Amino acid sequence: MGSGQVTDWQGKHVTVAGLGVSGVPAAKALHGLDARVTVVNDGDDAGAREQAAELEALGVTVRLGDGDTLPDSTELIVTAPGWKPDKPLFAAADAAGVPVWGDVELAWRLRKPGAADWLAVTGTNGKTTTVQMLASILEAAGLRTAAVGNIGVSLLDAVLGDEEYDVLAVELSSYQLHWAPSLRAHSAAVLNLAPDHLDWHGSMEAYARDKGRIYEGNRIACVYNTADKATEDLVREADVEEGCRAVGFTLGTPGPSQLGVVEGLLVDRAFVENRQKNAQELAEVADVKPAAPHNIANALAAAALARAYGVPAGAVREGLRNFRPDAHRIAHVADVDGVAYVDDSKATNTHAAQASLAAYDSVVWIAGGLAKGATFDELVAGAAGRLRGAVLIGKDRALLREALARHAPEVPVVDLERTDTGAMLQAVQEARRLARPGDTVLLAPACASMDMFANYNKRGDAFAQAVRELGA
Repeated sequence: MGSGQVTDWQGKHVTVAGLGVSGVPAAKALHGLDARVTVVNDGDDAGAREQAAELEALGVTVRLGDGDTLPDSTELIVTAPGWKPDKPLFAAADAAGVPVWGDVELAWRLRKPGAADWLAVTGTNGKTTTVQMLASILEAAGLRTAAVGNIGVSLLDAVLGDEEYDVLAVELSSYQLHWAPSLRAHSAAVLNLAPDHLDWHGSMEAYARDKGRIYEGNRIACVYNTADKATEDLVREADVEEGCRAVGFTLGTPGPSQLGVVEGLLVDRAFVENRQKNAQELAEVADVKPAAPHNIANALAAAALARAYGVPAGAVREGLRNFRPDAHRIAHVADVDGVAYVDDSKATNTHAAQASLAAYDSVVWIAGGLAKGATFDELVAGAAGRLRGAVLIGKDRALLREALARHAPEVPVVDLERTDTGAMLQAVQEARRLARPGDTVLLAPACASMDMFANYNKRGDAFAQAVRELGA
């Protein structure tokens, strides 16, 4: 099971680690290739039993409630991306000389001859939006494409399905990149790097190293963020193909080999003749929705990857105009009594919340939830001048309260102990009390949601519903 394509899977003993959104498609794909598949899973709940029954009906062996023991005669493990590298299963695999791939690695190896190129995107924040923008631009250029990967559409389905693609817009998480050693994208972008998932990776260095894997073997362009030196450092360290270029994106005026912003226009000085002197207009800032600074940066990264693939400028403009962001990403819910209410429930870490807060001048901030080991001093110190007030919710709100006391002591803070379903309504009512006409009440929690809500979508829905009740 070396680095080459595996053409004959018949009878190979493959263990799939984890059920869920990646494990089930992987098990089905491998079973369809006549491998002898065993699925191991830590959990043994109703959902797992239902997925197990579906696979067992096909003839796949499933072992629930024990994800740590390596099944006999295993020749390869294909793991769900979220499984931590320090699990006993992987130590046993290492001792036995058994390779471990993720579902992305499996998809990469199962590509058909002449398959679609991959344009890949990673970063702490903005991945999904950038990949969706990129797919919209590629579609506007008349290319057969799809937004796939960590975005919820299985790469395996895209690679093995009947639909033929010219190029894929691929979102990759640090977990997926960790388990994808032989992936080689046409071009790739790292949007930004901030501490996240450190409990999984073990250190910031390990997290950055896994993100940087996306640049390995790039052929045309390694796209980086000029405002985030760590992304440029990863380009410098990458082993790329001869002739592959470093292409920066900036919210300022671009230099040669960069894309940037000039007088309300997105412009390209990377993929033009004589880039020392020439620039190509791609779109207007107003074509980007919403035109918050971090979202303009996403658009520039998407444009850079599309241009690396040879897409004309007109398709960049059309693709950005056609794009509509997903829910809960700086989504304007309503104006009530001259105050704007904005749902950015997707801001589940400090880096995302920082970008969100920077988009508004005067904010009543609703924040809190599960901190996942994060600290908030830098975030609060940077945003202090914009804060009209803060309403804190969730399990780890004390960490935010203490950071506000240290760095924004004059900002009024409401600390809500409630964690029941009515808590968000009370939070919105308290925010309304603190807000003045012209302010923005911003849900940008800087924390995960699972202490109070099933996911960030449900948290955003609760916020939007509470705002609608205010308006009524």
